Amino acid sequence: MDINESNSGNAVIIQPVGRIDTNTSTEFEEKLVEILDRSETNIVVDLSEIDYVSSAGLRVFLMAAKKLKSLSGNFILAAMNDHIKEVFDISGFTPIFTITPDTASAVDTIN
Repeated sequence: MDINESNSGNAVIIQPVGRIDTNTSTEFEEKLVEILDRSETNIVVDLSEIDYVSSAGLRVFLMAAKKLKSLSGNFILAAMNDHIKEVFDISGFTPIFTITPDTASAVDTIN
């Protein structure tokens, strides 16, 4: 899995590419922890290049959201395709997260 990172305003944008599953969720979690360890509290995850999320991946999203909530930060999911949105809907996770149609909207929400 590749994970691209960039900054826009006060936001750190990460863009994982591929699948977030049992084999890759640890790498994704390590990246999020690394960003949190830098005291970043505004994270946008651009999901436009993700085609699959497993329960292991959902756990990582939940962990990051809880951590950022405790820090009064922002954890925004952006550019989620219909299939991934369905996974979040079925799992009951959609109301837990701020979800925007694209990365620009997510960055605007933070700034």
